[in-house]
Amino acid sequence: MKKTQKTNNKQRGIILGIVAMFLVVFTISFFLGKFPIPIPDFFQTIFNKIFLTKQSVDTQVETILFKIRFPRIIMAVVIGAGISVSGSTYQALFQNPMVSQDILGASQGAAFGAALGLFLSFNYERVILFSFIFGLLAVGLVLLINRYLRIGSILNLILIGMMVGSLFSSAVSFLKLVGDPTNTLPAITYWLMGSLSSIKIQDVYFAAPLILVGMLPIILFRWRLNILSLGEEEANSLGVDVGRLRIIFILAATLITATAVSISGLIGWVGLIVPHFSRMLVGNDHRVGIPVTAILGGTFLLLVDDISRVLTTSEIPIGILTSFIGAPIFLFLIVKENQAKQAD
Repeated sequence: MKKTQKTNNKQRGIILGIVAMFLVVFTISFFLGKFPIPIPDFFQTIFNKIFLTKQSVDTQVETILFKIRFPRIIMAVVIGAGISVSGSTYQALFQNPMVSQDILGASQGAAFGAALGLFLSFNYERVILFSFIFGLLAVGLVLLINRYLRIGSILNLILIGMMVGSLFSSAVSFLKLVGDPTNTLPAITYWLMGSLSSIKIQDVYFAAPLILVGMLPIILFRWRLNILSLGEEEANSLGVDVGRLRIIFILAATLITATAVSISGLIGWVGLIVPHFSRMLVGNDHRVGIPVTAILGGTFLLLVDDISRVLTTSEIPIGILTSFIGAPIFLFLIVKENQAKQAD
């Protein structure tokens, strides 16, 4: 009893520390960028916005805060949280800690949609829409093939996802090959690197609700991920409709991934390493792990975006940084998990 109480207290302390870290990073992010914002001006502008007062503030500060940094910070948090939860969901569904949110081809499909929109010289809004639609279509195609072949194996579902993802990746390469090397090719290449630099408030209105809608069923039914992670036979013996539940989680995770990629481009590693880090901190119980994963994911992507803004004079695409930072972190997590298993 005392051991359980001690574990719960430790878990609460870890969660409070994670929340505190998120709030610190979230606040500091408003001050980072090429244009410095004095602390008094920041608080005065926020005060005016909340309480609708008319006190004099620098209009340039207000524009930078609410039209540039606020949308970008919000989307960094929401996208980071969303793809981390999506990755954690897939890892539980497929009982494989090596999979991430793009395992069923959603990211590759969304990348093709964006590349096609850029190839056809569509405007920004239509590129996002194309990316979102093709991200959903890619996973829909995976599920359709799986149903047509009547293959119930999780491994085969993953293999079909890899095949469909590979087809869309090849299609992106083809568009890069035949695209205009002066305009189209650089635009597609830069988009594939992933970036939050062009986020607008309209993107928040479009993407944030969709990602949150996708996260909602995962959060509400996160305790069932504990059952699914035991395996199909064990879940069926407990009276769980594995097929229906799996489809619900896949559709929710797909909505998150397709929306995130359509707004930010390809951002790797976040959906893979953050769930590992969450499990290392609070254990394998998804009732606690999913909310912690969401907070950690939002904090991590926001922190990486902050680094991309201040590291050099020309902004580094965030997808490059997540790969550069994520790979050694993932290696560290693997070593820590192996050491923990050996200790047990």
